[in-house]
Amino acid sequence: MNIPANLKYSNDHEWVKVEGNIATVGITDFAQGQLGDIVFVDIQTEGETLGTGEVFGAIEAVKTVADALMPVSGKIVEVNPNLENAPESVNTDPYGEGWMIKVEFSDPSEIDALLDADAYKAIL
Repeated sequence: MNIPANLKYSNDHEWVKVEGNIATVGITDFAQGQLGDIVFVDIQTEGETLGTGEVFGAIEAVKTVADALMPVSGKIVEVNPNLENAPESVNTDPYGEGWMIKVEFSDPSEIDALLDADAYKAIL
């Protein structure tokens, strides 16, 4: 299982990559593996400001639908446009082409509260 050391993680299996005050968010390799073949990603929250733990979208796999949860609070400034035509990229490249949203966050302490790679491994 791939758990990059340069990312932060939520208990809900989202990953976060911080660049300035923008957090790129997706689901972890573990999460995509648990869901199975992803066939649709529905994110209608671009431009909205959501709190930590709120639902920002839905991930539909062959056998289930899962909510995607905000790992940090902030304004969703971008949704990955490639997911509409290639939702399977969440399975094949969850930390790259399969990213889901970019969030402009205002509270850096929320980033500090996320798990590092070792702490994330420990909860799996």
